Amino acid sequence: MEDRTNRPEPEAPKTRRIKPAEVRLDELMSAAEQLFLAKGVDSTPINDIVALAGVAKGTFYHYFASKNELLAAMRARYTAQFLNRLETSMSHCEADDWLGKLAAWIRETIEAYAETYRLHDIVYTNHHHHNRSNPDKNAMLDQLQAMLEDGTRSGAWTVAQPRITALLIYAGVHGATDDLIASQEADHQAFIRGVIADCLRLVGVEENPA
Repeated sequence: MEDRTNRPEPEAPKTRRIKPAEVRLDELMSAAEQLFLAKGVDSTPINDIVALAGVAKGTFYHYFASKNELLAAMRARYTAQFLNRLETSMSHCEADDWLGKLAAWIRETIEAYAETYRLHDIVYTNHHHHNRSNPDKNAMLDQLQAMLEDGTRSGAWTVAQPRITALLIYAGVHGATDDLIASQEADHQAFIRGVIADCLRLVGVEENPA
């Protein structure tokens, strides 16, 4: 009779772990972002993206029909991350500190845009951020407009036309940051304080909480 007492137990078959769809999507977009920043969109083949992400080419086409669809997803992710940075910055202020929140929104917009403008330019190459019907731009405007309306209700300032004021602040901050990026000025702080002060004057406030 065969002695089985010292025989090792057979190993259980290894099960393949399937990552959730949102994880796969994020990995593909992160790989594409890294390559697009290094080589440009046109010089980056899909084969390179899937190789860096560690997935099969079929996985790419399961989620995206083309690089243009990938760019659209990256654009949505960029905007969501940008808005989250603004919300996080404002959340550090007291609930009724509307001057502080507005200053935080302006400061974080400048810093985030200056840090990520290369990615911004990539994802908006064929979908300009200043498109009149751009939902990404409108999401930022809605966020800013809501803050201006809440600040008016609390008595922090008086804004008769919140949408118009939001448009002026949004366009002014982004235009000024474009100039900052072009100047390659290393010290952003004095610039940021100046932009905040001018934007606060638009809501009738001379105090600069920054």
